[in-house]
Amino acid sequence: MADQAQAKAEQRAALAVTVPQTIDLRKRPRIGESIIQTVLIVCGFVSIFTTVAIVYVLFQESLAFFADPAVTLVQFFTGTVWQPPINEFGVLPLVNATLVISLIAMLVAVPLGLGMAIYLSEYASERTRGILKPVIELLAGIPTVVYGFFALTFVTPILRGIFGDVVSIYNMLSAGLVVGVLITPIIATLSEDALSAVPNSLRQASFGLGATKWETAIKVVVPAALSGILAGCIVAMSRAVGETMVVALAAGAKPNLTWNPFESAETMTGYIARISGGDPSYGSMDYKSIFAVGLLLFFITLALNIASRRIVRRFREVYD
Repeated sequence: MADQAQAKAEQRAALAVTVPQTIDLRKRPRIGESIIQTVLIVCGFVSIFTTVAIVYVLFQESLAFFADPAVTLVQFFTGTVWQPPINEFGVLPLVNATLVISLIAMLVAVPLGLGMAIYLSEYASERTRGILKPVIELLAGIPTVVYGFFALTFVTPILRGIFGDVVSIYNMLSAGLVVGVLITPIIATLSEDALSAVPNSLRQASFGLGATKWETAIKVVVPAALSGILAGCIVAMSRAVGETMVVALAAGAKPNLTWNPFESAETMTGYIARISGGDPSYGSMDYKSIFAVGLLLFFITLALNIASRRIVRRFREVYD
């Protein structure tokens, strides 16, 4: 009996050794991670607070503009003359010039940027890509005032040499062409990233079916990366709409409701820059009007950003 009891005790002791001990999986406080998390949260709140503060100031000053008896919403959105000193508040000339220059810029930037992206993604070697991509991205780092003088002193004389005196010294075509060059790196970079993210298995399957490299790039890779390409184009469009220095220097400083790109016209950002750079008295209609135009510009860029997100969700393709 004593031997059996001793054997059972040894078995219980062996089982006690083999049973794993409970591991404490509770989160242990780490001071470094806590500090990093706090800093990131503060950064997030600062960005949100900054955005809210900008929107608040825009709304506050814009309400003061629209509260003036001389201003009506109907006149603001449908009027064709913008001259606040004489109580003409039709914003259409400014919006029209902004859209014309942005469309010209997109006509230049989309084929150029997409072509660059296809070459870098599908044709260029690693060494060539490593050289060309930083050079393309360098274009985005050039100060926009340099682009503005480039448009005024180089592009405009060329246009006048081709088309004659029908081209004004300050014209929308010159500004649109140079803004197109300015936003080309955005489209090229974002599109190249989207094209490079397409799995190689799709390319290999296309080659296996006998397609050429060009057919694979155009009919397989580009459609697969369509969401990223469209999102990049819309981001570039937002950049073109908000561009200031190029249009202020090259497009002109007089509101003009025209679709003729050879004529001068003032954009929304150009008007804000001109009035802000002058000496408008606080509380005057000129002063209040720049906030109303800024608020409208904010809603236009916001609509473009929302459209970009919806397009990405609509055309996004996920591969395993």
